[in-house]
Amino acid sequence: MNIREWPAEERPREKLLQRGAGSLTDTELLAVFLGSGVRGRNVVELSRGLLVKFGSLRRLLEADREAFVGELGLGPVRYSQLQALLEIGRRHLATSIERESAMDSPAAVRRYLKAMLRHEASEVFGCLFLDTKHRPLAFEILFRGTIDRASVYPREVVRRSLVHNAAALILTGYGVNSSVSLG
Repeated sequence: MNIREWPAEERPREKLLQRGAGSLTDTELLAVFLGSGVRGRNVVELSRGLLVKFGSLRRLLEADREAFVGELGLGPVRYSQLQALLEIGRRHLATSIERESAMDSPAAVRRYLKAMLRHEASEVFGCLFLDTKHRPLAFEILFRGTIDRASVYPREVVRRSLVHNAAALILTGYGVNSSVSLG
């Protein structure tokens, strides 16, 4: 059935406008993002099929380009739009931790770093630069490696710390098959 034939209150876009994005299912959110279906499948059917194939919204969002573009109705344009959307979300999250908010517990640091690094496909080494009150100044990925290792150069860590005038820093390593580790 064509989505235009649905009652207005059941259409994902209209539902979002009436009730807010939080009221939508993963299928409906994906349908709003995709905007249109493909021949023989409306956008909700396409979205539902993608979520079944990839297993979850998160796994769809983390799919590599080949897996994503290999699906009927998904091409490089939608893949690049999705990657831009993910980066917007990451930047929003990074700026939502206000400059005034201190990194006052390992759990707070871990949540922040997991959000910043979860999309990485290879081993990375990063630094969270802090001021004297342990408020974030910046976060940078300083080194990228292969799937299981990254070379780290201490002089570069020191140089970037001086550039940010950091009073403290948190070192982190993250790999595809591991979790965030704090140093």
